[in-house]
Formats: sequence, C-alpha cells, structure tokens
Amino acid sequence: MTLEDFFRKVPKAAVAFSGGTDSAFLLWAAKRYGCDVHAYYMKTSFQPDFELEDARKIVDSLNVPMTIVETDILTVPEAAANGPNRCYYCKKALFTQLWEKAREDGYFCLLDGTNASDDADDRPGMQAIRELKVRSPLRECGISKSKVRSLSEEAGLFTSRKPAYACLATRIPTGTMITRELLSKAESAEKALATLGFRDFRVRLKEDGGARLQITEEQMPLVFSKRQEILTILRPLFSTILLDLEARIKSV
Repeated sequence: MTLEDFFRKVPKAAVAFSGGTDSAFLLWAAKRYGCDVHAYYMKTSFQPDFELEDARKIVDSLNVPMTIVETDILTVPEAAANGPNRCYYCKKALFTQLWEKAREDGYFCLLDGTNASDDADDRPGMQAIRELKVRSPLRECGISKSKVRSLSEEAGLFTSRKPAYACLATRIPTGTMITRELLSKAESAEKALATLGFRDFRVRLKEDGGARLQITEEQMPLVFSKRQEILTILRPLFSTILLDLEARIKSV
C-alpha cells in the first residue's frame, strides 16, 4: 500500500504533530493526496520551545490548520515519577486528550508519525498508541526513516535533515522525579550549546547534580575548541560537567 492509497481510504484525519521529520512528512503527504487534515500539537513541559516553532513553520508552509493542545504532564503521577514505563503513561495521557479534542472537531481517525524503522514492540509509548487505536501510515506503508528523509528532501521540507529529538524527560535519569527545574536546566543547556554550533547532541543530567555531554564523533574537536565557553555557560547550571568519550551515534 502507498500513502496515496492510504489517504484515498482515509480522506479525513487528525495528525499528532510534533514538528519532527516523520510527522512533518506525514502531514505533507496527507495534504498532497487530498486528505482533509488537521494537525494537533501537544504542548507540555517535556517539549522544548523550538519544536513548536518548527511545527508552526511547517503548517504555515503547507497551509494546514493546527491546534495547540496544552497539558500539564507533570500532573500525571506515573509520568512525573519517571519509572521504566514513563513513556507509556505519558503517551496514554497525551493521546487520550488529543483524541478527545480531535473528536470534538469532527475527526474520527487519528494518525501519528511512527515509521517502519521504529521498533514498536520494544517501546512502551507505542503500546499506548496501539491501545488507543492510533494509526501509523508510514509504518503501515513500509516507509523507513531513511526513506522519510529522502522523500522529505524531494518535497522541500526543511525537516528532511532535522536530527531526531527525544523529549526532555529522557535527559533525566530513570527513577529520578521529573521537575520543571530539571527540565528547564536540560533545555537551557542544550539551547546554549546549539548556539555554539553543536548539533545532534544530548545533555544528560546526573543524579548528583552534574551533567554528561554526549557529542557525535565529528563534533568532538568543537568541544575542545569551545571548552571555556561551554564551562562558562554550564557552570551555573551543574555541579560538574563531564564529556562522554563514547561518541554519540548520529541520528538516522
């Protein structure tokens, strides 16, 4: 089945839109193949500001309506507790709310951007999506992450080369209670490093109040050339600043 076939059978749908590569391409395809599509962006403290900015750029360029659904995810006890299944409880809460809003607006098919490369069987969040009957057209049509990127490039989407970006909650050690302060530290640190030219990296918070930087192999030289600037930026946020010498694998 192709995406054109899919949207011929599904002429009206809501899309859970993150502003990332996969959901941006899905939104483009829905529009391209004549679907009456509406984007829904879930705004929580787990998402950095730039994701919403990217989402707005995409929907404006595609002329697709977007609704921002705000929720305080830290009021979901299992999500804030940050246990091994945090993602399941987070997705369950967010997509339940998204479904309610979509149905209010007259949309009875909800789509997400899971692609054929995603290991859905090994991701708690995917379990929640399956339970809530959310469909994943890219996965159903056998479209891999690399194919999403190449097709996005052909479509002229700036997200074609956007690195994968897991939510801010992943920066906090499993088992450590998630707070707005910790999320803010992670976002501030990564935003600051991005201004120094870093790309596709992570700032992992440590239980002792420190931070561990995960940088790709090709950007390791930049760490040492910008060492003093990094220290100046991050010292007010963290007790210690460590560099993970096990280079981060580039996002696919």
